[in-house]
Amino acid sequence: MIRRAFAGVVLVMLAVAGLWWWRWHRPAVESLPAPRVTAAARRYQCAMHPQIVSDRPGRCPICGMELTAVQEPAATPAPPPATATSPVPGRTSFTLSRARQQLIGVRRARVGVRPLRIAVRANGTVAYDPGLFEALIEYQQALRARAALAGSTLPEAQAGADALVRASAIRLRQKGASEQQVAAIARGDTAPLNLLLPGKSVWVYAQVYEYELGLIRPGQWMTITAPSLPGRVLGARVAGIDPILDPATRTARVRALVPTPHGELRPESFVDVVIDVPLGERLAVPEDAVLDVGTRQIVFVVRGEGEFEPRTVQLGQEAGGYREVRSGVVAGEDVVVGANFLIDSESRFRAAVSAFESQPGAAPAAAGGHTGHQH
Repeated sequence: MIRRAFAGVVLVMLAVAGLWWWRWHRPAVESLPAPRVTAAARRYQCAMHPQIVSDRPGRCPICGMELTAVQEPAATPAPPPATATSPVPGRTSFTLSRARQQLIGVRRARVGVRPLRIAVRANGTVAYDPGLFEALIEYQQALRARAALAGSTLPEAQAGADALVRASAIRLRQKGASEQQVAAIARGDTAPLNLLLPGKSVWVYAQVYEYELGLIRPGQWMTITAPSLPGRVLGARVAGIDPILDPATRTARVRALVPTPHGELRPESFVDVVIDVPLGERLAVPEDAVLDVGTRQIVFVVRGEGEFEPRTVQLGQEAGGYREVRSGVVAGEDVVVGANFLIDSESRFRAAVSAFESQPGAAPAAAGGHTGHQH
């Protein structure tokens, strides 16, 4: 009897030890990463909050909407094509069905080469520039003095006249006259002298900021309107650009000789100026396609019926609702222009789930109902 009782106690102790060992090691066994499946897995997702995902029907804990069933492949996303840039950190490619795209309002646009134009807007005034007028007069007098000394036998006199002409020309350039205008005055052209009183034409000075000066060239068309002339639109071409910036405003004056047959503009009148800057043919995407994520700009390229791929793009000028693209996409590709933030949220969610599942000891993402973080 004693032996039987002792054997029973030993059996009970062994059973308890085995149960304890199984309970202690069960989480480590269950936490082993599950093999990826290639078959389609049914999931349920919120249309307004893509980060809310469940393996069973229900309602969104944020907005209360019914979760929509989505039939999506759970396989690892395909690698980007050869035209793609380096992967976008924190985002990944994924696919959406046509029905799902229509539900969240996805729209797309074609990347292409198109003519781009920029309108540079600036404040301006009708010229009243005594300093420039004095510099012009000094230059003319220096030219006359050099002409009078042309036949002099004194080399010093001729050298002094040449130095005076050069100094007055430099002052003209500092005051904003272009090289072509200085050359025209040397030939006897008096058109640039109309700087104090209006006549059949007036000079308009437009104050253009430093960051826009690189776009301005002589010959570009300038449109001028004035508060004192409601409904009137005047036009002229850019004649010159000041070589020196105003240190207080960080602007330089852009000049144009504006025809005014009726002499309706007075000196020092305020005007509004728009300079048309053609950029030529450039590869561009709509502004709505670009997401600025702080350290980079990205777009989502649509491949096939519904594969969305994040790309980093290098952008150029912004013009007329489009952004110039210097790298990242090629002509003929489609980019997302509607529901960008939802697509971006889905891409970040898929990347987070993929990173979690790839960690050793991680449980399958769909095992716990709702996954991902909530905003």
